[in-house]
Amino acid sequence: MPRRRGNPNWGKPLRFRPVLATEFEMQVRQLRLTVETYVFSAELRGWCERNKNRFYIPEWLLKAWGISVDPNFTDAA
Repeated sequence: MPRRRGNPNWGKPLRFRPVLATEFEMQVRQLRLTVETYVFSAELRGWCERNKNRFYIPEWLLKAWGISVDPNFTDAA
């Protein structure tokens, strides 16, 4: 039997992968914080200051704390 050519999934709907939580969301979950309490958490602020150039942190939260991110930062060794 000859081998069929082409994409066998052509025209079929895509299967979406589950959305994974960001590191920030995992940290918030670990600290058991709500959106209203983000600004008042010293632990979260410390984590954000240490990881501001490595992980996504909401811009409104960085503004509230006056933390600036280095746009030219690379984590490459």
